[in-house]
Amino acid sequence: MNFLVLLLVVWVEKLSSGRQRIQQDGFWRQWLARVEGRPGAEPWISLALLVLVPMALLGLLLLIIQPLAYGWLALPVHLLVLVYSLGRGDVLTALGPFRDAWRRGDEQAALHVAERDMGLEADAEAELLLRVQGYELWQAYQGFFAVIFWYALLGPALALAYRLLALTAEHATQPVLAERAAQLRHALDWLPVRFLAASFALVGNFAAVSRAVLHDLLAWDIPAADLLSNAGRAAGELPEPQAGEAGVNSLDELWQLLVRSAVLWYAAFAVWILLF
Repeated sequence: MNFLVLLLVVWVEKLSSGRQRIQQDGFWRQWLARVEGRPGAEPWISLALLVLVPMALLGLLLLIIQPLAYGWLALPVHLLVLVYSLGRGDVLTALGPFRDAWRRGDEQAALHVAERDMGLEADAEAELLLRVQGYELWQAYQGFFAVIFWYALLGPALALAYRLLALTAEHATQPVLAERAAQLRHALDWLPVRFLAASFALVGNFAAVSRAVLHDLLAWDIPAADLLSNAGRAAGELPEPQAGEAGVNSLDELWQLLVRSAVLWYAAFAVWILLF
């Protein structure tokens, strides 16, 4: 059933508008405000309320409905949770205005839309394109690859936990709470980001990826986004940042690298299910 859910989630994300209707964070944001508003709230206790409580409720629901209808009643629950756990927004839509400005060679417009749509700042044109390339890789990873990795490995509860930690790190008003959530998210990123880097090596330039990330492969402190950016640029054999159409083409090459990696992951999941 898990593989069927993974296939259905691609349809929901790419071929329907159901994702936007499912990804409603209003109720959870209200819960976050209430948890943060408790006097003397400890960060770890707050995180338990924000993440472990929803996980426990989901586990209880699946435990109740799993024996019914040969387990098929659990399928829509899995699908809803997985779609909810995907990233917010659309990376290609966010990149659109930047691509147009970069293609025209309008540096000021590119800087403006990068800050407005992606929250990126840079002092130079070359640095800006590098940041946008990293943004594209990171958003695709955290919005899709990390979620389906934990779902395929340990089920919907871990996929939900990943998204709730990401939302807490982004929206918490208490710096300590946001920092604790980011630490736990870093722990959840450690394994899947390395699997994706290995996937880049298999579908791209293996030798270049090995040279770029092998010395950092087991490092705990390196940010997942940095490791991913280094691996993606190496796998795609991207040249130094260039203005105009060449720079836009580099974003297309990274996207195709991500698509090939997604196909590889789905093929690996299918083989895993057949063998085990």
